[in-house]
Amino acid sequence: NSAMQITILGKSPSWADVGGACSGYLIESSETKILVDCGSGVFGKLRERIDYAKVDAIVISHFHGDHCLDLMPYAYALAYSPRWSQDNPPPRPRLIVPAGGSELLCEIAGVLGPGDAIVDAFEVSEYEPQDAVAVGDFELHFCHVPHFIPTFAISVTAGGEAGRFTFGADCAPNQALIDFAQGSDILLIESTLRVPEDDGPRGHLTATEAGAHGRAANVGRLVLTHIPDELDQAVSVAEASEAFGGDVTLASEGAVFHC
Repeated sequence: NSAMQITILGKSPSWADVGGACSGYLIESSETKILVDCGSGVFGKLRERIDYAKVDAIVISHFHGDHCLDLMPYAYALAYSPRWSQDNPPPRPRLIVPAGGSELLCEIAGVLGPGDAIVDAFEVSEYEPQDAVAVGDFELHFCHVPHFIPTFAISVTAGGEAGRFTFGADCAPNQALIDFAQGSDILLIESTLRVPEDDGPRGHLTATEAGAHGRAANVGRLVLTHIPDELDQAVSVAEASEAFGGDVTLASEGAVFHC
């Protein structure tokens, strides 16, 4: 059975909700486990649910801290946990990052600790937007979306009758995501703002814009993420639902979806 199960580990924006974590989403089939983004606080949330040594791959949408900083504690666990020995060496999960990411990982790690901590702990590979990357039961596709740094939406499909899950990452309003997510069973889309940014380049969506993107992409289910708990989330859901033309779900930590 290759059906996908998606678990929300963290859905906060660049600062964590009370008791929460930033961007991190666990996607599982019966045979394969991948982690989409690994932001601040996500590693501990992952450990509450599965053994971190069982993750086959981590895929990163972009290198803002709320999407990648917990790669450091993850790397330290793989390097230094007392569970490892000569007879039981640690695994090296795949770490799939945007082009140029290997160098950035060394820069990030070098600020926080040993510069080679992440690249040594994981099997790092880089993707280009046109790539299709196979990880066990899953196939990953990518789409560049407008944000403040190079950022990529990610879609995950599995064989057989399983559906298609698309993560919109962080983005300003854009047609590329609508085209990329077209017909997805689930679109997990950011809804950071109440009103659009008005001071320079945009990098995030309002709830109304998120709903409009979901409607234009003809998705089966729209789930809002990357939204602070200090915003009235019921208003965001109502605004997104009106624009979507149907029910919209707010991502919550521990929520599970199937596709």
